[in-house]
Amino acid sequence: MLNLIKNEWIKLFKRTGTFVMIGLIILLLTFVGIIIRSQENPDRGTGSENWEEQLQTEINNREQELKDIQNAPQSMIDSYQRDIAINKYRIEHNLSPHQDYSVWGFVYDASNIIQFAGLFVIIVAAGIVASEFNWGTIKLLLIRPISRGKILVAKYITVILFALLMLIISFAYSSLVGVILFGTPETTAPHLNYYNGTITEQNMGVHLIILYSLKSINMLMLATMAFMISAVFRNSSLAIGLSIFLMFAGGQLTAMLAQKFEWAKYILFANTELMQYIEGVPLIEGMTLAFSVMVLVVYFIIFQFLAHYVFHKRDVAA
Repeated sequence: MLNLIKNEWIKLFKRTGTFVMIGLIILLLTFVGIIIRSQENPDRGTGSENWEEQLQTEINNREQELKDIQNAPQSMIDSYQRDIAINKYRIEHNLSPHQDYSVWGFVYDASNIIQFAGLFVIIVAAGIVASEFNWGTIKLLLIRPISRGKILVAKYITVILFALLMLIISFAYSSLVGVILFGTPETTAPHLNYYNGTITEQNMGVHLIILYSLKSINMLMLATMAFMISAVFRNSSLAIGLSIFLMFAGGQLTAMLAQKFEWAKYILFANTELMQYIEGVPLIEGMTLAFSVMVLVVYFIIFQFLAHYVFHKRDVAA
């Protein structure tokens, strides 16, 4: 198995496009850092002396709005309650919401690059099986004394390793750019998590690692789906096109359905955004972190089953 993965890894990095993908991530992070630096206000991040009064005013406004929107969607009510709880916690523990922009702020903002990196992971996942059929090299793989299952697993593991590589590069390089352009803060304020009405403090570095990990779930599930389509239909264009479309539109379409139908919580894209349980509120009332994880596991099993079943049954003699 290790030799199969090694061979797939070597084949992946023999392609010029792989280095182009990595280079584009680095170039984009550099460009974003320069843009933010050039637009940065010297007074940005400095807190006003009466920030407690400002937060108290926001609390009062939110509490009044809650009284006026009793019939509003539960997600809106939960969002207002979250804002109130966090602001109260800041006042009680003397945690100003105003912080100087530093490496932590840039790494947080750069997490949006994960979606861009996801495009490249999808391209790799969509082509890693289909390209073997297109180039006719699938016959050379299957005549070896290795089961089809091991070949497919090795290819999927290679996709996952490439996704991890893109995440590590994004996190490490954004940290480097952040330190160079924005420096490190004298004191790092903790991140405030809100879950089930409870506020907890979390180290910013730990929070960013969790943020990048959870934001990658959508990328990994779409890459798995693209891998399945590649194995089932032997068509990389279909896998890339459909997966990219769902990456950008899947969440919005699901949010629209969630406003009217409770069954929308079973849709894949209602569950890939696990940060909703840490930094926000569930898309649909009653959804929990355990529920979303179970839904993701079911979709993952379905994608893998289809990929392996069709790949095992397919006749490639012609």
